[in-house]
Amino acid sequence: MTEAFQPPVVVSIQLLISPITQPGFPGTVGYGALAALFVCVLPLFLLLMLVRLGKVTDHHVSDRRQRAPVLLMALASILAGLLVLAAAGAPQSVVVMVLAVVAGVVVLAAVSPFWKISGHAAAMSSAAVISVLMLGPAWLPLLLLVPAVGWSRVVLRAHTVAQVVAGSLFGGVVMAGIWFALQGRMVA
Repeated sequence: MTEAFQPPVVVSIQLLISPITQPGFPGTVGYGALAALFVCVLPLFLLLMLVRLGKVTDHHVSDRRQRAPVLLMALASILAGLLVLAAAGAPQSVVVMVLAVVAGVVVLAAVSPFWKISGHAAAMSSAAVISVLMLGPAWLPLLLLVPAVGWSRVVLRAHTVAQVVAGSLFGGVVMAGIWFALQGRMVA
């Protein structure tokens, strides 16, 4: 569960489906892929290089002291991606999804030096809630993945129950709430 539903995988899928409600879909899926490149692929590649060089313990960044710098590196890539998406004329749904991720990364980077909130739980709950909001109640079963991913993080002793619950609430309420608020403002 931890590997299959790690944040880069979950967020990449979320970005790929983000234009599904926009006119021109599936032709707009390329914008989701471009966003995934800057939001997930490049930061993961750089993280794996840092692991290989011995600068970071592992690709889950288990040492919370290492999380803020890694998240700030990811944030730089995401912000560069936002500039590219804007220049390319990306659909608002993709831009809004990236902005919700930016909010998540900023908060996780701020909290990480003090407490190891679960990024896995935040990404999974955010993706599940946003998918239900975007695509309707038929997607409610995705919410079952939130406790499953949280359970995997606790069983692996990567997080406490409190850290998983906090991550789940943060992703499902705050990040999805930001997405919902921005989506509504950009549509209006």
